Amino acid sequence: MTKLIIKIDVDTEKGTRIGIPHLLRIFKNLDIKATFLLSLGPDHTGRTIFRIFRKGFLKKASRTNAIQIYGIKTLMNGLLIPGPHIGRRHGDVMRRIQDEGHEVGIHCYDHIRWQDHLHRMSFDEVKEEFLKSYDMFHRIFGRTAKAIGSAGWQTNEHSLWCYDHYNFLYSSDTRGSAPFFPQIGHSTFKTLQIPTNLPTLDEVLGRVSSVDHYYDDLMSKQTINVMTVHTELEGMFYVDWFEKFLYRHKGQGVQFLTLENLAKNLLQNPQDIPVRQVVQKEIEGRSGTVAAPKINEMT
Repeated sequence: MTKLIIKIDVDTEKGTRIGIPHLLRIFKNLDIKATFLLSLGPDHTGRTIFRIFRKGFLKKASRTNAIQIYGIKTLMNGLLIPGPHIGRRHGDVMRRIQDEGHEVGIHCYDHIRWQDHLHRMSFDEVKEEFLKSYDMFHRIFGRTAKAIGSAGWQTNEHSLWCYDHYNFLYSSDTRGSAPFFPQIGHSTFKTLQIPTNLPTLDEVLGRVSSVDHYYDDLMSKQTINVMTVHTELEGMFYVDWFEKFLYRHKGQGVQFLTLENLAKNLLQNPQDIPVRQVVQKEIEGRSGTVAAPKINEMT
């Protein structure tokens, strides 16, 4: 039986305010549980303009119609207008996710700072940024976070140390095909890494003749699939497509899990989980690089 995990990255204030309720309605109607990973600090989406010289950025922005999807106001956040603080404004929306039986975890504090600057930050800077999200999560939910999947699939030895030190159940920071324990250099970390194996919708749009057939083909090749969706796309601009996508697969007997379900099952036998070196690599349809298990070690 094919299993599908829906991992929702919540990147912006608008996606939190509008996209999350849309997705909760769909999941309730279909009796599907999903994993929501939350941006908990200021929305500085406008600072993505500084990626303009990054290879593939303009092509992707044009192909996915980023201005129409995100809207002018969101694209000004943190650039021409102050970035709204997502966690302080929308704790009620975030708690609703948990109240409706879904898993909640950390995506980041400041999405742009983490995605674009992690690899230039010192250990102390990474820990400080991580703790901002960790503390805000506790303020909103009244408990410590045990799940994390970082912005832009960016991770390094500093962030992995934080996950281990604060006893996370798992992290989902990478792109790959199977769960593993991450290793960087000679350091091996104890927090399980669960990669996203399916491409995101914005990586596929404008590149394939049929998005549905493309996903069907990929899902048929692996028993357990992790699909990362975004509140700004599948929760708003492409919400009708996403709802039909889920209805179709639910009708075909696909079983829906959360990342927590998978992690707890795998960690019953940790000796069976491989160790993989984490490197940076390019993904087709995406600008910049992401964290992934070393290519000759991907299974």
